[in-house]
Amino acid sequence: MSYVDGFLIALPKANIEAYRKMAELGREVWMSHGALAYAECLADDVSYGELTSFPRAVQAKEDETVVFSWIVYRDRAHRDDVNSKVMNDPRMAGAMNDAPFDGKRMIFGGFEMVVES
Repeated sequence: MSYVDGFLIALPKANIEAYRKMAELGREVWMSHGALAYAECLADDVSYGELTSFPRAVQAKEDETVVFSWIVYRDRAHRDDVNSKVMNDPRMAGAMNDAPFDGKRMIFGGFEMVVES
């Protein structure tokens, strides 16, 4: 079964274009090092729930939207290998220093797929 890294962030709406450029670089770098798929998605039909929701999870403010993204790998070992190469890729130097979002509110983690098609 495949392995997935998932990410959830609050993105200031004013920074959507800057984020798109950063995401395009991310796609280029991860895919060049062997990732199987790379996706970055802006919230479209995401309500602010009473107890739980995507916006609540990242403490999204009125002027922010939610980004949901993921990267797919063959398995955990493949993910670790790809990420090691990505972190050493000169194209990524300083990428998080200039991130157009608050990295302290980013939620991320690795997931083993249990159902896949």
